[in-house]
Amino acid sequence: MGYIKGMDRSQLMLPTSLEDWVSEDNPIRIMDAFVDLLDMKELGFESDKPAVTGRPGYDPRMLRKLYLYGYFFSIRSSRRLMRECGRNMELVFLLNGLRPDFRTIADFRKEHSKAIRNAFVEFTRFCAFLELYDPAETIAIDGSKFRAVNANKKMYNPEILTKKCQRIEGKLERYLQELQQSDEEEAAEASSDPRPMQEKIETLKARKEQYESWKEELVQSGETQKLTTDPQARMMHTTKDGYHCCYNVQTAVSAESKLVVDYQVTNHINDQGILHDFSEQIKETVQTPVLRTIADKGYDCQEEVLRCLLDGTLADVGFKDEEKEHLITISYQEETITEQKRKSRKKEDIQACLHAGVLPVCYEASNLQIEIHPQGEIGAFVRGEDKSYVTCPMGKRLNKTRNKNEGMVYACRPACRQCSNRCTASPNYRQVYFGPNTSCVAARMYGEEKAVQVPPEGFVPNNSFFRKNEIEAVVLLRMAHDPQKQRERLCISEHPFGTVKWHMGAHYVLCKGIEKTTAELGLSFLAYNFKRMLNSRSFEEIMEALREYGSSFFEKRA
Repeated sequence: MGYIKGMDRSQLMLPTSLEDWVSEDNPIRIMDAFVDLLDMKELGFESDKPAVTGRPGYDPRMLRKLYLYGYFFSIRSSRRLMRECGRNMELVFLLNGLRPDFRTIADFRKEHSKAIRNAFVEFTRFCAFLELYDPAETIAIDGSKFRAVNANKKMYNPEILTKKCQRIEGKLERYLQELQQSDEEEAAEASSDPRPMQEKIETLKARKEQYESWKEELVQSGETQKLTTDPQARMMHTTKDGYHCCYNVQTAVSAESKLVVDYQVTNHINDQGILHDFSEQIKETVQTPVLRTIADKGYDCQEEVLRCLLDGTLADVGFKDEEKEHLITISYQEETITEQKRKSRKKEDIQACLHAGVLPVCYEASNLQIEIHPQGEIGAFVRGEDKSYVTCPMGKRLNKTRNKNEGMVYACRPACRQCSNRCTASPNYRQVYFGPNTSCVAARMYGEEKAVQVPPEGFVPNNSFFRKNEIEAVVLLRMAHDPQKQRERLCISEHPFGTVKWHMGAHYVLCKGIEKTTAELGLSFLAYNFKRMLNSRSFEEIMEALREYGSSFFEKRA
């Protein structure tokens, strides 16, 4: 029985067009159509400027299509992309037969960092146009560490630099002794050439000077780490692999479609202090004035949560401590809140509602509650007999934190975080000063609960007590803990990281610096979103949406 035979390689064929090489419903046609509708100049893409005698540069659309195709199929290396241009029929179709050099491919990614980021944002907005996600839905925020182009041995901190300088001093002392011993030898036959030893000494001295200069540089800059290969990366602790030089990459993921709505590359060693700025970036990307987010307990910071609330972001953050709710205090400002202002989505109107003790409409149907606490009775802080602790008006124990002049300061942050009957109008935790002969300090309470401890009969507060407590009421914001949402967040936010890192092979970056790394990861997240879109919508729906989006896009520009 014979075999199926192919055509004769020497057989002549009629000429065919590139269109015949790719099927009508091939996904690369969607890539081609999406990049073609972009305004490359507006996004920041510029063609190469050749020399007077040189040939014209490549169209940035072609290189943009090349990178989108490469990251879609987990090809990130510029040399591999160059090889694929000559043997991959889909790329031949996509690039119209062009075969750019690997340096041209690599330079395009390095020189158009902001433009690549802008293209990611444009695709995110197209996904909203395609109704793959709704800007009003809850967005999960999470961070993950991506390896940087910097070996662990190329990371230095003051402790490491000091130890290295001490080792060099020990080696120098030993080499100098050997050199002196060699010079004292009388016999010329037994003497050795001192030049190799002298070269080692000079090398060690130069290395010590370099380490000393790095230590001085860290002191002047206030930084704690010095990385020589990629100075903007930082040594960070990863859950699985221990400590490595990494970037902390933040993502905002749609709860319904698992699309990466936005991302941010930082060198923060943890997630503290990122939530507010990243939320503002997300709102700009999805073009919405208000936002609802879920984040894990690594972002737990009352100051950050309050900043988000005042600027239109309802951040549901996991709790570090075993608490049932977050209690945040803000100043009360009496104002008449109209229904129109309560429904407004502007920052200034949201802030006015919160300071007036009125819950804005955009924060309704959530775990946020708001209360007005007027001034109540006077409570008392009573110091124990051994002066090591103080009992607050609500019966909580405050421990000694430091000495101040002749007296002592007492405080307990956890107790203040969980107290709803505040003894101060400040949003911070209370610090109480006791003089050397003081046994009781009065405090004005805010709330309806009765104080456990009150000043003894006949006690007269000092004059400053009446001057400092002029605020008549405070606003208390209550945010209840929702474990179910935190479990949902885990399923939402971890999926893109796992796919991009291990399925698409981007668990480490190829570029150096935050700006270039932002562009590289923008390509990875764009390819991930592209796959999610293809799995969610049919080829015909996407092409029709591209035509509609393109027409509306050009109308806006006109």
